[in-house]
Amino acid sequence: MGERGLVEANGDMATNVVEEPAYRGKTRIYRDRLHAGLLLAKRLEGYVGDTDVCLLAIPAGGVPIGYATAKELHTSLDIIVVRKIQIPWNPEAGFGAVTWNGETILNKPLVRQLGLNEALIDEAVSKTREIIEERVRRFRGGRPPPDLREKTIILVDDGLASGFTMLAAAKSVKKENPRATIVAVPTASLSAVELVAP
Repeated sequence: MGERGLVEANGDMATNVVEEPAYRGKTRIYRDRLHAGLLLAKRLEGYVGDTDVCLLAIPAGGVPIGYATAKELHTSLDIIVVRKIQIPWNPEAGFGAVTWNGETILNKPLVRQLGLNEALIDEAVSKTREIIEERVRRFRGGRPPPDLREKTIILVDDGLASGFTMLAAAKSVKKENPRATIVAVPTASLSAVELVAP
């Protein structure tokens, strides 16, 4: 799927990358995010109707993909709030990610390259946590997060650029003691796949 597709994770990190070789290096494979979700569902068809599966989508781009995938798999859909830590002078880029349950991952080589000091990092992480708290209130509406213990978790987003957002999501889910974790994305850079599935 895209450059790389599904990443299956068990234990500490992902262990198996499943891709669609025909898609490698191609562009405009998907009509839209819903179409990408339908194609992901075909790769996950072994989980159709499995009541021990919980699909978690990362807002905003992962939600339509997660919706289409969950609908095809006849499984539950929920969200996992994760946000990149923005570079102070370039908010389009990030140097790590923070999750709803406090997991923080930094891209340490990038932090060094950018010359970010501890005060700048702390300020950026603090701002990111505030945004996450607001998103959790808005998206969850007071509902508790799903129970992930002993479930197979499918994490969905619209793609992996650096991979740090998904890595943070996977590590945060691990704290909840799932049986297994699967990362499902329609496209990913090779470096992001190598980060999430070393």
